[in-house]
Amino acid sequence: MTLSPHRIKDTNAMPITRRMMLLAGSAAALLPLPTKSRAEDIIRIATLASGTVAWEIDTILHHGLDRKFGFTLSVVPVAGKQSADVMLAAGACDVIVTDWIWVSRQRQQGADYTFIPYSKQIGALLIKPNSSIKTLADLKGKKIGVAGGPTDKSWILIRSFAKKTMAIDLEKDSEAVFAAPRLLNEEFERDHIDAIMTYWQFSYPLKAKGARELIALSDVAKTLGLDPDTPLLGYVFSERLAKTHSGIATKLARASQAAKLILAKDEAEWIRLRPLMNVETDQDFEALKAGFRAGIPAATMPNKVAAERLLQTLSESGDTHLRGENATLASGTFVEF
Repeated sequence: MTLSPHRIKDTNAMPITRRMMLLAGSAAALLPLPTKSRAEDIIRIATLASGTVAWEIDTILHHGLDRKFGFTLSVVPVAGKQSADVMLAAGACDVIVTDWIWVSRQRQQGADYTFIPYSKQIGALLIKPNSSIKTLADLKGKKIGVAGGPTDKSWILIRSFAKKTMAIDLEKDSEAVFAAPRLLNEEFERDHIDAIMTYWQFSYPLKAKGARELIALSDVAKTLGLDPDTPLLGYVFSERLAKTHSGIATKLARASQAAKLILAKDEAEWIRLRPLMNVETDQDFEALKAGFRAGIPAATMPNKVAAERLLQTLSESGDTHLRGENATLASGTFVEF
């Protein structure tokens, strides 16, 4: 089946006022906390059943890290980012994983979300090994598969980079196709699309078959003023919920940090997780494990100066899809312990 280009309704534009919670590594120290959790400290996280976030969540649950740090974690499966956004807006979950650019925009519109880093990994823009495409300029008139929808952070960065460096508007000058990453991988292998902008974990099987990156997203980030070690992706929560459940934000952050420490060092843990990772070969397994570990961020908040520079670059390129109309980083975007 060949996909047709389409546009997904931009749920990111809606002000969201429902309560949510955080879940991610942070600078908070791993100090002993009560092991008895209260009924009201049940935290619902909406995530893909087999995505990279699920690996960390499964580690937390398997080792009882939620109970250890005084809460109960509940998983709400979703089909993708758009679904998670809608569920959050409806109050059907407390936590989603998204980027801080989105959080800043929501705060501009009155929401009280805040962000703690989860991963510094970003997506990859791939082409076939024998492709005639050599630069972003060659994507003009081409069909590009994009995972995550029109507001995917990596897609926005690539488009802004193309505008800044080559005066090309990929949204207008190319044909974007939005679909689930697995389906896009199939379409790419069948030559139904010319290039693919996908999540990092879905790029490895394609690279193993010869696909190559047209441009490194880390280089794009540097050009746009973002420190490549600054994580874009993180767990987001409502400040209001954190205030009504005393200490819950710190408890969640500590559980996540503890899970990351396990995943950074324990080979046996990855063997246990392998069935959840949906890998067919040892090569893919090792690549995904290494990729996750490489994406573990430092136990610090993102660099606000670098974040401001990125938003200013988005403003200069005329791209308001993620940042909103205001190029200034909204106060409170990054959580403060």
